[in-house]
Amino acid sequence: MRAVIVSEYGGSDVLRVAEVPAPEPGDGQVRIRVAAATLNPADALIRSGALASRVPERDYYIPGLDVAGTIDALGGGVRGFAMGEAVIGLSDWPDTQAGTHAEYVVLPATAVAAAPRHARPTEAATLPLNGLTAWQALDLLGAAEGATVAITGAAGAVGGYLVELAAARGLRAVAVAGPQDEELVRKFGADVFVPRSDDPTVAIRAAVPGGVDGLIDAAALGASVLGAVRDGGAFVSLRGAGPDEERGIRISRVQVRSDGARLAELAALADAGGLTLRVDRTMPFAEAAAAHDALASRGLRGRIVLVP
Repeated sequence: MRAVIVSEYGGSDVLRVAEVPAPEPGDGQVRIRVAAATLNPADALIRSGALASRVPERDYYIPGLDVAGTIDALGGGVRGFAMGEAVIGLSDWPDTQAGTHAEYVVLPATAVAAAPRHARPTEAATLPLNGLTAWQALDLLGAAEGATVAITGAAGAVGGYLVELAAARGLRAVAVAGPQDEELVRKFGADVFVPRSDDPTVAIRAAVPGGVDGLIDAAALGASVLGAVRDGGAFVSLRGAGPDEERGIRISRVQVRSDGARLAELAALADAGGLTLRVDRTMPFAEAAAAHDALASRGLRGRIVLVP
């Protein structure tokens, strides 16, 4: 099969497309013929070697965590999926090193769900990692219905899902994003818009004087935004360890894991119009290096999707 591979760590120029053996499913696994695979910041970490200490040494690695495609083979004991069925899934890289930037990928059946019926594969591929990250972040936050929750990076790929899922849970969403994104995040369901600024704590406190009940930091602002949370509130970081605890604020960090059952719920929400699947652009495997360069630029409002 053809795959985008990393055989040495470095910049985007180390990526190449090569013929490698197709994986075979074992018990409890499915093989997916890849139609589309999203490019995420985690893929740049794989390519750069930032995750090298967490994976065994191999001749090459295949990046890629998200996938949309069709079931191509079933391992022993797998139930609930049919050959040729359109599915989406999430690879728990680096635990398995099962990369989706290839013509085929093998995943546990528990990491896979039926694809949204009304989405193209390129759209569906953007849902697993970012959707599950948002879902699991809100679970960690633990905010009760009616609570006020701030979301930094609210116009980004994860941030948009956070706003929509927060609204679906009956939370009052305070969206922090660039001034040009106000219309977008309000469309997602934001109740309050706060323009991005050099002092996000002051800006959020101006909009919510008592401080927010919880904050999900999708923009990696860290300690600079912790002051926006009321005493005894909650703070969830998507990247990095997060700030030190203070004023009784509970600090958590998302470590997203595959979850086929939750992924099925996300797909149903997307079909019902409750989640917006955003594709910035579609690029072939052969242009993987250019795709990684584009990923490094700022201002993307959807995901770059690779296709075989």
